[in-house]
Amino acid sequence: MQIPTLSLTSNLTPLQTFSHFFPPTNSLSLQKLHYHPQNTCSPTIRPKNKMSTSLNSFHTLLDYIGKEGEDVGDDLVVLVSHLQYACKRIAAVVASPFNSLIGKENESGLGSLVGGERDKPKPLDIVSNEIILSSLRNSGKVAVMASEEDDVPVWITDNGPFVVVTDPLDGSRNIDASIPTGTIFGIYNRLMELDHLPTEEKAQLNSLQSGSRLIAAGYVLYSSATIFCVSFGSGTHAFTLDHTTGDFVLTHPSIKVPSRGQIYSVNDARYFDWPEGLRRYIDTVRQGNGKYPKKYSARYICSLVADFHRTLIYGGVAMNPRDHLRLVYEANPLSFLAEQAGGRGSDGKGRILSLQPVKLHQRLPLFLGSPEDMEELESYGDVQQKINPGYEV
Repeated sequence: MQIPTLSLTSNLTPLQTFSHFFPPTNSLSLQKLHYHPQNTCSPTIRPKNKMSTSLNSFHTLLDYIGKEGEDVGDDLVVLVSHLQYACKRIAAVVASPFNSLIGKENESGLGSLVGGERDKPKPLDIVSNEIILSSLRNSGKVAVMASEEDDVPVWITDNGPFVVVTDPLDGSRNIDASIPTGTIFGIYNRLMELDHLPTEEKAQLNSLQSGSRLIAAGYVLYSSATIFCVSFGSGTHAFTLDHTTGDFVLTHPSIKVPSRGQIYSVNDARYFDWPEGLRRYIDTVRQGNGKYPKKYSARYICSLVADFHRTLIYGGVAMNPRDHLRLVYEANPLSFLAEQAGGRGSDGKGRILSLQPVKLHQRLPLFLGSPEDMEELESYGDVQQKINPGYEV
């Protein structure tokens, strides 16, 4: 008996190859659910009373942000609808057995795309960037997109009310080892007072808004589950993808990071490059001699979204003490989420969201986590690593 096999059509681009990799709806499963799947491209807002956040209600993401939930506004609902659709496509690409073929077909042409302040992009970074850009164009709601994968922001349309900053696929260097990856994004209002400026200038200035001006931010974790974690300024909420229906379902309403955890997350192979203050803090907490009289454990994935997600749920502190992570599309969105969950985001000296970006790919140290852990960490003073700021991994 001949065993059927799957094959890639040679004349398809990587983006086209994965455009339909989604599980079909299971009609039998749908009969047992308390919610109804929605068209992710054309959300329907059904007027109802404000919904509760009970886990028994099984609210979808689009229900939750619509008129029956947080009511974030029709324009933002449309944008998030297209953004969650893009992330479902990325999740499918990341999980596909064929993603290694993208690397073989595209790796040779990536060297020339690297700017001086950017990491060398991986093939799936480029595909993920194309997926998000395409979805934002189709939404009609985004004026400009600033991405880790582009040297300069991309102006999309003059009439879009929003600005999106994004790291399309964080942690992609770990993709071949099936380690969790993620998408990070932040959403701002377009600065209409800049509309008279040349396109390149207004695109840049719109993208360099302070994190304190964010109206929404989120990440999508691609792991054993695909989780869409988002805040619109009134708490942090996480939705898990139901693969039988294609809906993101509310599973973690109103996340509150514990005031103190028992986990620190950092690459402590770099211990001898750290400043004295950071070494003293780590030595103290892992020996149980800190303000919390229990020994801390180290948990480090080297995937920012995954390390932050664990910290958000269990508490503690996740950090990269060197000038490595990007203020605009990594530190600002994640700090916004941390603060909305009762935590903090800091560069080791002060609040991330108070910083004014001066360059699109501006780097800085980043510390995220429980408020009491963050306060204790900063009390050691010198925690920013200045020796050997970059490593080839």
